[in-house]
Amino acid sequence: MKIRTVIVDDHRILRDGIKALIREMDGVELVGEASNGFELIPLLKGCNVDLILMDINMPKMNGIDATREALKICPSVKVIVLSMHDDVNYYDSMVQLGVDGFLLKESNYDELEKAIKSVFDGRPYFSQELLLKLLRSKKETSLIQITNREREVLQLICQGLSTTEIAEKLYLSVSTIEKHRAELLVKTNSPNSTALAVYAIKNNLVNL
Repeated sequence: MKIRTVIVDDHRILRDGIKALIREMDGVELVGEASNGFELIPLLKGCNVDLILMDINMPKMNGIDATREALKICPSVKVIVLSMHDDVNYYDSMVQLGVDGFLLKESNYDELEKAIKSVFDGRPYFSQELLLKLLRSKKETSLIQITNREREVLQLICQGLSTTEIAEKLYLSVSTIEKHRAELLVKTNSPNSTALAVYAIKNNLVNL
């Protein structure tokens, strides 16, 4: 089964570049493209899309509104934000919507493929060059209390490990890891693992 992917960006040159990279990937299929959120909506009919590569700044309907509408139509669709260095003011909004990753627009083939496959497998993905640097510059102080085991799980989530990988690394069952993850999501009021990881980094809960 291939990962059915849609690109949403108002710059045709960028879309063409990403399309060329996707065509070289095993297990990934481009099923549509759009230059803004309004053009995206019809592509989601029937929810035959697994993953969206979403720009933030677009005319007519921006990436925030487009992501909100896309997740209403297809709650299971994965969203990776295509980011520029100066998009930091929009990150909190995108995270709270429940996006699954952030990727620099100028990322190369290897990072694009890794991001798509990681997110499809349920792992959050961050462009190390961009997101972690920006988040570290705006650290806050968390008032929540987490256990040592929850901190271990959180650390590995932030490193991009899957639930199965975390279970193997900590010699615990998958169900136990899922329980810890669920408790962390509640404590941090996070919609998904990506938001959880962002919260952890911004609040000094992990060391990366």
